[in-house]
Amino acid sequence: MRLATLKDNSLAGVTKKGLIGLSELGFSGSMLDLISEGKKTWSKINLSLENSDRGKKLEKDFLAAPLPNPSKIVAIGLNYLDHASESKMELPKSPLVFAKFRNSISGPTDPIVIPAVITKEVDYEVELGVIIGEKAKSVPADEALNYVFGYTILNDISARDLQFTDGQWVRGKSLDTFCPTGPVIVTADEISDPQNLELGCEVNGVLLQHDNTKNMIFGVAELISKLSYSFTFEPGDIIATGTPSGVGFTRKPPVFLKNGDIVSCWIKGIGEIINQVVEI
Repeated sequence: MRLATLKDNSLAGVTKKGLIGLSELGFSGSMLDLISEGKKTWSKINLSLENSDRGKKLEKDFLAAPLPNPSKIVAIGLNYLDHASESKMELPKSPLVFAKFRNSISGPTDPIVIPAVITKEVDYEVELGVIIGEKAKSVPADEALNYVFGYTILNDISARDLQFTDGQWVRGKSLDTFCPTGPVIVTADEISDPQNLELGCEVNGVLLQHDNTKNMIFGVAELISKLSYSFTFEPGDIIATGTPSGVGFTRKPPVFLKNGDIVSCWIKGIGEIINQVVEI
């Protein structure tokens, strides 16, 4: 399934026939409610979407962040070899974990709002977002993907001046609107191998990041497993799995986002999010 949250907070399936509201199929809850319902409900909705002959045209402006209220956003740093190298940092021996606060979440066409009074060095980071589907604690790696609800695109917008002067990463990664997501959640049954997804980021039409998730240092299953031995994943938690090389602060001269820039992040098989930068 390809599932979306609309600007009116309702849910819809995105099908070849168009947009089908889940309320028409008997489900009126939020995306977090749907995830918490479990596999029996997911299968029932999937079957209903396949059998429906209704659907209206999808307009990108209809779409909100697919999951606006996760209990936590677990983010991973330096998880692609080339990105670790360009950052001039040691390769992590275990996942480098930090958090983004959920106030940072925004939708696939929402503006990236830069508060210029506190930051002048804002960067882009395309990432695969993993949505946890059920409670996971101490999960073996060979079972970890069974706990995934689906996948989405995530842009880990980063205020580098805050990130590097603070000595830790949370504030510089958690400003309001600094986590655009979407356009949909593609359920795990439609992505057989999360370690073979091409992804990229463009700013004003210039391709600045381009890689494949096969080049992650710690793959999705390994991340879920390793982290689940430290803390419990809950349904609807998001893992931001790290970004490939090509980020702005490592370029010469550096490339930081400015007012009016158009940032496009895409992952083949999921879609594209396009956000305009607004300085205030």
